[in-house]
Amino acid sequence: MKVGVRDISRRTGFSPATVSNALNHKRGVSKKTAEAIIKAAQELGYQRPNKLEKIVFIVARKSGRVLDESDFHPIVINGVEREARCHGLSTNYVTVDLLDPESGPLLHEMCQDPTNGIVLLGTEMEEGDYAPFYGSVAPLVIVDGWCVRDFIESIVISNESSAYRAVRYLIDKGHTRIGYLRGDLQIRNFPLRKRGYLLALREAGLEFDRRYEVTVGTTISTAYEASRRWVAANNDLPTAFFAENDVMACGMMRALLEAGYRVPQDVSFVGFDDLPLATAMLPALTTLHVPKHDIGEIAVRKLIEQVRDPHDYVCTTHISARFVERDSVAQV
Repeated sequence: MKVGVRDISRRTGFSPATVSNALNHKRGVSKKTAEAIIKAAQELGYQRPNKLEKIVFIVARKSGRVLDESDFHPIVINGVEREARCHGLSTNYVTVDLLDPESGPLLHEMCQDPTNGIVLLGTEMEEGDYAPFYGSVAPLVIVDGWCVRDFIESIVISNESSAYRAVRYLIDKGHTRIGYLRGDLQIRNFPLRKRGYLLALREAGLEFDRRYEVTVGTTISTAYEASRRWVAANNDLPTAFFAENDVMACGMMRALLEAGYRVPQDVSFVGFDDLPLATAMLPALTTLHVPKHDIGEIAVRKLIEQVRDPHDYVCTTHISARFVERDSVAQV
């Protein structure tokens, strides 16, 4: 009979998470507890899995108002699948509604199988949403999110430094009145992008002008509608906008163009994400490209490393975004 973490948990009285941490030599378990767990594991004939059997990609969803109009997770999934195939692993996909009260027990159960490597999409997740994953027995990597209350391997976008570079580009083009397009739904990435925006302004000796901070929707239709209302009510415009993502930038661009303004001659734009929408706009949107395929591939390699060479620490990997210069920024 195959002995698992739960069997050792029942024998010792320690939680599965504590047992898993002890068997993987992670910090946070006292020497006495670890020795008791390892002794019980040996008596039961436990053998730590030395390889994964499959990769499970979990899309943790709330409103979908950021996820549904982005190509981020489909392309990350493609990278996961491609790298998994190179290692002879299959890939399963699960979408979980975080607002469903039954989602917590479901996710906790998925974390109990150490032969499953879990890639968790954290784009819409807040800190409390990670509770079912605390002490996961299964190897786990968060993509586009991070956990504070438990140490979990994660891959995040370098939001602050990427936004900083984008705004510096606008400043170098002579822009001194740079507006900010923010989403009416705030995921954890967005405040970091604003920090980069503010840092660039501060270093250049420019003031943050709240008149030019515009809150718009995070879907194409709601971004456009909010932008259209703002443009109708305001004729004092910045010379440029930095947007928290491409959807917001394109919504405002359309509203301004329909109102008779010229882009980029009257107002320039820089977005974030490099969605297909960015190249479909006229003019094409200058933006920051996130290497989504690579994120998926790195996630799988991290899972395999957790099994082959476990450590008593975890890492957060920051992925830089590449600046893509197109036609939406004018020299002042």
